[in-house]
Amino acid sequence: MEDSKHPDFIKQFYLDCGFSTRALHAGEHVGQPHTPAHNTPIYQSSTFIFENADHGAAIFKGETPGYVYTRMGNPTVMVLEAKINALEGGSWKLQHPEDTISTLAFSSGMAAIAAALMACASTGDTIIMADVVYGATEHLCSTVLKRYGIKTVEVHMADLDAVRATVKAHPNAKLIFFETPMNPTLELVDIPAVVEIVRQTNPDMRVIVDNTFATPYLQRPLEMGADVVVHSTTKYIGGHGAVVGGLATTRHNTIKDELYKVIKDIGSNPSPFDTWLVNMGLKTLPIRMDKHCKNAMAVARFLESHPKVERVFYPGLESHPQHALAKRQMADFGGMLSFELKGGFEAGKKLMDTIQIFTLAVSLGCVDSLIQHPASMTHASVPKEKKLKGGITDGLVRISVGIEDPDDLIRALDKALQKV
Repeated sequence: MEDSKHPDFIKQFYLDCGFSTRALHAGEHVGQPHTPAHNTPIYQSSTFIFENADHGAAIFKGETPGYVYTRMGNPTVMVLEAKINALEGGSWKLQHPEDTISTLAFSSGMAAIAAALMACASTGDTIIMADVVYGATEHLCSTVLKRYGIKTVEVHMADLDAVRATVKAHPNAKLIFFETPMNPTLELVDIPAVVEIVRQTNPDMRVIVDNTFATPYLQRPLEMGADVVVHSTTKYIGGHGAVVGGLATTRHNTIKDELYKVIKDIGSNPSPFDTWLVNMGLKTLPIRMDKHCKNAMAVARFLESHPKVERVFYPGLESHPQHALAKRQMADFGGMLSFELKGGFEAGKKLMDTIQIFTLAVSLGCVDSLIQHPASMTHASVPKEKKLKGGITDGLVRISVGIEDPDDLIRALDKALQKV
C-alpha cells in the first residue's frame, strides 16, 4: 500500500498525531468498502466481485482502485500496510513531502527479507551483509542466493572502519543489509554513519535495515537515511506469539514495484486473518514496548550484579560499549538482552532446565518472557569458530523480557542461578 493514494490520510496521521494515536487510528477503514464495523473486518476471501466487465477491466489496468485476488491485494492487509506507513515513515514524510512511503505485508519476516534482497539484487550482483544476523537470513544468502549467482560479502557492522573498507572494496555492491540491535549479541549499528559511508561511495547502493528488535516505536531507520526497513511482525509488532508475518517499507517507488512483483509472482502474501491479528496487536505496541523496556532494564541491572554472570549485553546499561549510540539512535533500549554465564555450556543448559516463569522457546517479542541458550539450541549446528566470531559463546543466554511483574522475573532468575 502506498500513501500517495490517500492524501487525507497523510495529512491527518502523518502530520498531526503522535505515535500512539497513529498506532490506533492510522489506516483504519482505508481502502475498504463502507462498513459500520468498529474494528477492521477480516476480508477472508480469495477473490473479489466486479460491478461489470468495464469495472473489472479498469481495475486490471490500474485506472481505478479495487481488489482482484487476495494474493494481489486485500482490504484487511491494506489497513496494516497503511498503519506501518504512518508509524515507520511518518517523520520522513513530514520532512520530504514529495516522497512516497510504501509498505507491503508478507507471510513471514523471512519472506519480507528475501523480497527486499531480490528487489535490489540480481544474478551476478554482490551484496554486503552483516556477519551477525538471524540464522535464516545468513542461510538465505549463503545458500539460496548463492545458487542464483548472487555473491554475499560479510562485514562486522559495528566496526565502521571495516564497513568503510568493505564498501570501498565492493563499490558496485547493490545493497548493504544489517540488523540493529543485532541478534543475539545486542551490538548496535550506527545507521546514519553507515548511510554516509555508502552514499559517499555509491549513492545507488541500497541500505536495508532489519528493525525487528527495536520496532518503529523505538527506532525509525528511514529517518536516518535507510532505503528499506523490514520487520518480522511475528515478534513485537504482533506481540502475542500467535501469528507469523513480515513487512517491508521503502521510500523508493522502484523498490516498491519490485517488492510487489515478488508477492504477486511468488505468492508470499499474508492471509487476511493473520494480518488482522497483527493489526490488533499493533494497536497496543507503544504501551507494551514501554513495559518491555522497563522490565528489561530491571532484569539487566540484576544480572549485572550477579556473581554467576560474567557480563550482560543490554544497550541500556552504562557498561554497554555502545550505550551512547543507543541513547542517540533509539527512543529506549528495547526488551531484548543477553548475558554470559561463568559456567559455560553446561551452566547454560542447567539454567534452561531449572528456570520458572520464563518460557523455554525461540522467537521473541511476546508479552510473556522467553529464554533460550543459543549454543545448545538455535546455533547448535553452527561451527564453533563461526559462533565465537559472532559473539556466541557456550555460556550465552538470550532473554526476551516480557511484561510480567519485574520482581517475579528477577526472583525466578535468582532461584535458577543458585542451581547453576
